[in-house]
Amino acid sequence: MKPRYAADYRTILWLSMAAANVVVMWMMPSIRGWLVPVACYFALAAGVIAHNHNHSPTFKNRTANDLLNHVATIFYGFAAFNWIPTHNLNHHKFQNAPGDATITWRTSKKHNALVAFTYPFVSMAYQAPLIDAYVKEAKKKRPQQYRSIMIQLFICWVLPIAVTLVDWRAMVACVWIPRFFSLYTIIYFNYGQHVHCDPYSKWNHSRTFTGKALNFLLFNNGLHTAHHLKAGAHWSTLPKLHAEIEHHIDPSLVVPSFWTWFFKCYVLALFSPKFGTQQVGRPAHEPPGAGEESNLPLGDPEPEAA
Repeated sequence: MKPRYAADYRTILWLSMAAANVVVMWMMPSIRGWLVPVACYFALAAGVIAHNHNHSPTFKNRTANDLLNHVATIFYGFAAFNWIPTHNLNHHKFQNAPGDATITWRTSKKHNALVAFTYPFVSMAYQAPLIDAYVKEAKKKRPQQYRSIMIQLFICWVLPIAVTLVDWRAMVACVWIPRFFSLYTIIYFNYGQHVHCDPYSKWNHSRTFTGKALNFLLFNNGLHTAHHLKAGAHWSTLPKLHAEIEHHIDPSLVVPSFWTWFFKCYVLALFSPKFGTQQVGRPAHEPPGAGEESNLPLGDPEPEAA
């Protein structure tokens, strides 16, 4: 059961370490609190892994790919199939333009801490109908996929809730807090990667974070422009793809340090707006008229692994 890319041995290792960390937390309550941040990181990594696996399946074998989805679901806290209706078939199609369930400008066209930090809750509410419709369609037309979805939902919700009834303190520390952190952070990160970008531009539709540490820890998830331009590219190939296109991207959208950007946006911008994000190109809420250029993609096809 070898992965298609050698880089995904790290994917397998990370999921194994996530499992090992939970086992240690469960069996050693005395150090459990110290390991919660570690569990939060691995839950976040599992969410990124589920995203990457969704775009570029880790294995050639469908059963192996389903198994990885199930394992990632345990830690991520959101059934892995959810990426398909909300991300592949919606976000990659509209990339923050009207029609995208995850638009950054739904409650405000401004970018500040209140808008940004409440965004994940708003975004989740608008993603829910897409997920519901997708599950219903799978039940009618794709029975094999529907079975996989039901397994993921069982793993994601039924099993953890049952175990919570046995030891709620352990489950809160080992599972529920890390899951919330993972889901919230991933959705917020999407906000940061698209707020005040131009969804109609070929090159300036996303904000890219190039920090080496961040991209190592998050499997190159910071290289968002390259990802949108070639959604099916394996995560390990994104640095090369980014290097090929960087000269086309507005320099303000290539950010060397996420944390410096974060500090400027939510601390320094309180004293001077120049430190916050500025609109690049056409605003998302002003779609091109007839005859005007638009580079909106058609979405990323549904993966075979799903």
